[in-house]
Amino acid sequence: MSDTAERNRPEPSGPGGKDTPEGATRKTSPARRGGGDPGTRGRTTIADGVVEKIAGLAAREVVGVHAMGSGLSRTFGAVRDRVPGGSKSAVARGVKAEVGEVQTALDLEIVVDYGVSIADVARAVRENVIAAVERMTGLEVVEVNIAVSDVKLPDEEEDEPEPRLQ
Repeated sequence: MSDTAERNRPEPSGPGGKDTPEGATRKTSPARRGGGDPGTRGRTTIADGVVEKIAGLAAREVVGVHAMGSGLSRTFGAVRDRVPGGSKSAVARGVKAEVGEVQTALDLEIVVDYGVSIADVARAVRENVIAAVERMTGLEVVEVNIAVSDVKLPDEEEDEPEPRLQ
C-alpha cells in the first residue's frame, strides 16, 4: 500500500483501535440495531371477522339480549351452521364491523326480551362491546349502531326448534 493510502485508511474500532481502550469491547445500543422497542417493530392488522366475534360475544353477555340478527338471518344461519364450511360464524351473526388501522365502527342487530327497557339494554350493549373490543384489539371504537329488529315474547316458540328424530 502507498503512504497516501495508508494515511487515508480508517483506523479499526474495537480492541486495539483508537475508539476503544485496549481489551474493551464496543457495545451497540438496541436502538442502533433494530430501531427501538421490539414491541413497536412491524404492523398488526385485525380482520373484520375478529372484531365481529368479539362484539357478538360481548353483546350476548348483556341481560335482555335474546338473540343477534334478524329472524331471517338466524334461520339462514342455522342452516349454514349445519353445512360443513358454512360462511359466517354464529358468534358474529348480527354484527358488521368496519375496521381501519386504528379505529373501528360496528353495526349490531339484536332481538330483546319482552319487558326490558330497550334504551337500557342498548346502552349496556354499547358499553360492553366498546370495552371488550378496545381492550382486546387496541382499536378505538368510534361508534356502535344498534338496530332492534324484534322482541321475544314469553309465549313465542324459538325460531330454531330442536330437530326431531323420525
